[in-house]
Amino acid sequence: MKENKLTKERALRWKQFNHKGYSAFCSLKKEVNIGVLAVSTLIFANVDVISAQNQVAGQLKNYELEEIEVTGTRVPLTEMQSAKMVTVLSREEIQAAAVHSVNDLLKYAAGVDVRQRGGFGIQTDISVRGGTFDQITILLNGVNISSPQTGHLTADFPVSMNDIERIEVLEGPAARVFGTSAFTGAINIVTKNDKQSHVAINLSGGSYGLFDGGAQANFTKGAFSHQVSGSYNRSDGATQNSDFNTKRAYYQGTYTDKEVDVRWQLGMTNQKFGANTFYSASYPHQYEEVRRHLISVQAETKGRLHFTPGIYWNRWKDHFQLIRGTNTGENFHMTDVYGVNLNAYFNSAWGKTAFGTEIRNEGILSTNLGRLLNEDQYVDIPGENGKQFTKKDNRTNISYYLEHNILLQRMTISMGALANMNTALDHKYRFYPGIDVSYRPLDKWKLFASWNMAFRMPTFTDLYYVSSTLQGDVGLKPEETQAFNLGAKYRNRYLETNISGFFHKGKNMIDWVMYTPTDDVYHSANFKLDNMGIEVSSTLNFRSLINQDCALDKLNISYAYIHQKRYDDIEIYKSSYAMESLRHKLVARLDHRIWSKLTAGWAFRWQDRTGGYLKYNTKNQSTGVVVPYPSFCLLDLKVSWNDSKYNVFAEANNLLNRTYYDFGNIPQPGFWFRAGMSYRINFK
Repeated sequence: MKENKLTKERALRWKQFNHKGYSAFCSLKKEVNIGVLAVSTLIFANVDVISAQNQVAGQLKNYELEEIEVTGTRVPLTEMQSAKMVTVLSREEIQAAAVHSVNDLLKYAAGVDVRQRGGFGIQTDISVRGGTFDQITILLNGVNISSPQTGHLTADFPVSMNDIERIEVLEGPAARVFGTSAFTGAINIVTKNDKQSHVAINLSGGSYGLFDGGAQANFTKGAFSHQVSGSYNRSDGATQNSDFNTKRAYYQGTYTDKEVDVRWQLGMTNQKFGANTFYSASYPHQYEEVRRHLISVQAETKGRLHFTPGIYWNRWKDHFQLIRGTNTGENFHMTDVYGVNLNAYFNSAWGKTAFGTEIRNEGILSTNLGRLLNEDQYVDIPGENGKQFTKKDNRTNISYYLEHNILLQRMTISMGALANMNTALDHKYRFYPGIDVSYRPLDKWKLFASWNMAFRMPTFTDLYYVSSTLQGDVGLKPEETQAFNLGAKYRNRYLETNISGFFHKGKNMIDWVMYTPTDDVYHSANFKLDNMGIEVSSTLNFRSLINQDCALDKLNISYAYIHQKRYDDIEIYKSSYAMESLRHKLVARLDHRIWSKLTAGWAFRWQDRTGGYLKYNTKNQSTGVVVPYPSFCLLDLKVSWNDSKYNVFAEANNLLNRTYYDFGNIPQPGFWFRAGMSYRINFK
């Protein structure tokens, strides 16, 4: 953080992202200044009571916000120019939130649905705008880390909360920007890239045997910067068979000179957990261990033509047991993803133009997923004596894109297309165009409209998984969608308000469903399913409205409503995912100062979900009764003392001790408490 000398106003400065291609939605060419970032309220105030000094501060804040390059296009555009709306969860908001994981933090974004089978971010599915967990792309510093095996593994991040600078959420199809897996949206996690050499530690503990510890170190000299972190956390679990322990290690390095910027990163996780009722409530003692490794290198030249190549590799090793500690229903999977991006963009009198290609190869070795190998082709499972992979599948995705952005004084038009070929289908290219338009009739207003097409390949689990409770379908067709979006934004020096409406017309949408009450097997199948909805969010900044000494800081309120409609005549008894979206979600957050450096952050969330869950009795047997998901409300609180060198905090989740469900038959944790501290030492 730097202090503005004119106004003595605190502002976050993301200077390290000046020309970094890894920041998918943010600045590539300008110093970025973020004073307030909206997640959410429609509250008004009398501007006549504002002093001249506060007017100057508010005007500067608005100017800084307009210079933020948050964009869902292939080229860098400032927030003022951008034709899309992107929700940004800033470092300031992360520090104020009573959350333990990235997954918990995303619960505060109204358009994001976070469903957990265990607490503290374990066994989490993340989706946006009524989609499923398989339909979004998760990026780490702009690198696609989504798993083609199953979206259940995508939220296993190799970074901890202390590594993260901000999280960017782009809602709506983004295939022409991030590839075909960005079917309903994309979430980009941007890590810190501190240029100050330092070491830091953090420790916390809490209810249910929770312990979390980690350390970070940075060394910067000349054009090179290196940052490494590691963490370990564990818990006995808040419910039956929900214990876990997780190890993470992460390293990133950067090199910057007048000609080129280069960034590289390595990450690793090892997560072991009791997978309570993961695939069926008939089996409450399931177990899973997932190991992840990732490596990526990205660069950007600084000439007239900006060349932004990248290369990455992701590996997942997955060990699952239907009955913990036995080989009953045991599966082993090893998934490898290799990707190469060759992208470029340039500026001209006609606007900004981007073009490029991506080659992404996805392969899996498994005991359950894929096509059966000949016996002489079996592959030994690393670390498992006498056990072998007996199945395999592989597919290559090749994409070409072209995009052009027309920048006028009060209008931006971004249009382009993705040409894609997947070897699992055929060797024919399919085209997915899109256009985004924004118009600024007045300085404080911006109107949006967009139309985009996208498609998504089934995961290997969708195609092949077979067990006593699940039956995949190798004949599944790729999902396709056409998405329409309308929106408006208003912002003055103390208030920011957004409203948007969307309609996603879905074809061949994939869900796991049960057809009859007597059939305890879920089948993967295609359906014609449309999602439509509206989102409203607003943020009121009291310190810009009143003065910088005001005890109240920010009030955020956001609301999302989603309606689904299915058109086919297939009889369905029970859906697992696609037809169990959130109908209503309301989030409210208030941050304020208590005394001196002591602050508090309150968060309220109310949710109402469509669909219902199949009720099981105490003997883990189906009753044949589908129980509608009850709505619920939660209240969280975090109190912290913030100093430049250290931070001490205490937080309580579910203060009202409500019983609630994200998935059926798995009650989520009641009231739980956590406290901790962090300390940092800077070096010259």
